[in-house]
Amino acid sequence: MNGKFFAAMTLAATLLITGCGGGDQPAQKSGDKAAKEVTLKIGATPVPHSEILAEIKDDLKAKGITLEVVEFNDYVQPNIALNDKELDANFFQHEPYLNDFIKEHKDVKLKNAGGVHIEPMGIYSKKIKDLKDLSDGATVSIPNDPTNGGRALLLLQKAELLKLKDGVNEMATVQDIAENPKNLKIQEVEAAQLPRTLEDVDISIINTNFAMNADLNPMKDALFIEDKTSPYVNIIAVREGDENREEIKTLLNTIKTDKVKKFLEEKYKGAIVPAF
Repeated sequence: MNGKFFAAMTLAATLLITGCGGGDQPAQKSGDKAAKEVTLKIGATPVPHSEILAEIKDDLKAKGITLEVVEFNDYVQPNIALNDKELDANFFQHEPYLNDFIKEHKDVKLKNAGGVHIEPMGIYSKKIKDLKDLSDGATVSIPNDPTNGGRALLLLQKAELLKLKDGVNEMATVQDIAENPKNLKIQEVEAAQLPRTLEDVDISIINTNFAMNADLNPMKDALFIEDKTSPYVNIIAVREGDENREEIKTLLNTIKTDKVKKFLEEKYKGAIVPAF
């Protein structure tokens, strides 16, 4: 009897120990959670894109995502790097530009994952204080990429400085100018370099991110600026298929919050308009 009792007690103790081992599951889950923590590498232009991402860095960290931002100062390399899998996403462009880029680069497979904000394009000058003072034969610099160039021409038309052919959209080129009463001389320049042309031209049409990067305040320094109805929403771009990645969804959900909306409104004073 004693031997059987002892064996039974031993078996019970073994089961108890095994049961305690099962009680370690939360620790295992914790380990699994740590294994699932990821790094998102995002390409962005410095202002305002990197600043917006910096605002949510800690929030993403709390959700198990480490945000690594790689800064670019042009509109070509961020898409090339993303397509080449050097980045998980990029944040610098609007969808018309992305669509045009894809048409020009047949091997690029990128997609809009979601819109974030609008950066109104503006007309700037260091030589005049009012567009009414623009002289005949004045020199104008605009972006040399198709979508931003067309966007700049549409802005010049809205400012009543020229008129484009009927039916022309954001893909307008200088060849689409139907009326040029001031005989404006259009110079096409890489978008990032436009602020540097202000010493040499009469007016320049500059994207807000590059204007702000050159210490220009769009709401104070622009002689004319797009209004809030602009269709050019800046987006998070990813490789095709990655728009369904949980990390990308979390990124967008973390950006599209009242916290970020308040940040945009308070920091940029209307120069950057939330699109959510």
